[in-house]
Amino acid sequence: MTTAARWPAGVALTSWRYMWRTTPIKRSEDPGSRHEDSPPPLPDGLVDEEAQRVRDGAGPLFHRRYRAHIRGAEISPDELMALLQQDPDRAAPSEFATFKKSAGDEGRMHQGDEYVVRMPGPWDGPVRVVDVSPRSFRLMTLEGHLEAGQIVFRVEGSGDRIEFEIESWARSGDRLSDLLYDRLRMSKEIQLHMWTSFLERVIGMSGGTRDGPLRIETRRVEQLSSERESELDELRAREVNFDLPRLEDVTPENGWNWDDVRKALPPEPPGDPVPGGSWQTARRLARNYDFAEPSIVEGIFDRDEPLEDRSMLLLLRYHGLRIRVGVRVGDVYDEERELDGRRGRVFGWNYRTLEGHVESGQMDWQVWKFPDTGEVMFRIHSFSRRAPGGDPLLRVGFRLIGRREQLRFLKLTSERMARLTEERMGRPAPGDEATVRVQEA
Repeated sequence: MTTAARWPAGVALTSWRYMWRTTPIKRSEDPGSRHEDSPPPLPDGLVDEEAQRVRDGAGPLFHRRYRAHIRGAEISPDELMALLQQDPDRAAPSEFATFKKSAGDEGRMHQGDEYVVRMPGPWDGPVRVVDVSPRSFRLMTLEGHLEAGQIVFRVEGSGDRIEFEIESWARSGDRLSDLLYDRLRMSKEIQLHMWTSFLERVIGMSGGTRDGPLRIETRRVEQLSSERESELDELRAREVNFDLPRLEDVTPENGWNWDDVRKALPPEPPGDPVPGGSWQTARRLARNYDFAEPSIVEGIFDRDEPLEDRSMLLLLRYHGLRIRVGVRVGDVYDEERELDGRRGRVFGWNYRTLEGHVESGQMDWQVWKFPDTGEVMFRIHSFSRRAPGGDPLLRVGFRLIGRREQLRFLKLTSERMARLTEERMGRPAPGDEATVRVQEA
């Protein structure tokens, strides 16, 4: 009853502060994989029937990092963590959430202690301490929590420059929570506000000041349904629907459309690719197929499957219609090549159409860097033609609108790659239009 009485005032105050907060925040969200984004193993003896692990949740897995760089801290990292372990409620935004120990000895935190995080609304979250060190502590969720997973609080650095990080691995606790979190985004924004407020209070506890924006990184790991798994298994049994031609035969006279789309990305200094620079950023986007324009094509695949020889289900969208087609990755390369007489470093891969696709052909996705000037470029190189046979209605529809939608996809995808690279890099690319060269059958 006491918690319920706080709901209206707490929600109203939290919403007001969320809308008017002025703390600079840099957010990013990228697809993840089960291999790279799974939580650390839980210690033996702490997992019982009350434990709410990632596998017990619903919806996608979210791997999130909330980070704050602190300058001029007046206490050491170990002292800061000791204060939090003594009472984590010190850093909680009190009008919004409080940490209350429900099991364990009073005083400093120990493995096996339990807390309840009380929030305005039906969000109370019981947790158990699973790991404690001088610079970190880790919690796992218990039955009844809004989420299923783990969260760790850690501090690093030395002197007057330290970094405080909150890292979580969680799925929604049930389907209703998934609706509120992922679909309506309500719980997601509440959670973001809570942990960024926590970071601000930690900065205050340190006696220092924030150095740069707070950073929130999210990696979303989709959980493939059994239906999707079955579709991918079926695609793996299909063959490519054309004989790979010699490139000199890819001409309009032989019925092929040939496309070459080039889009400038943020430049780098001359020489080899810069760590964390434009080329590496775009390479990561290219490898994960994050650049594809989602309003036209959605790629469904197992992100834990190696890129080489990966089978992918593509959902082609057009005015409410969804056409399912399959492709398979062919070549994957990261090497030096020449393009129009210029030597450059290129990462790329291609996929080829499978039986049942409305087209026959191959599409290469490439990220180039030219060391002489530092130019970085995204290139789409493809050849295609209508596939023989198949559904007569689809063939007629593809003849009428397929080529137009294909060219629109190439244009929007190149622009999306430039935009995503800019967002990850934090600085703009050259403002020129994508260069498109087309030869049509």
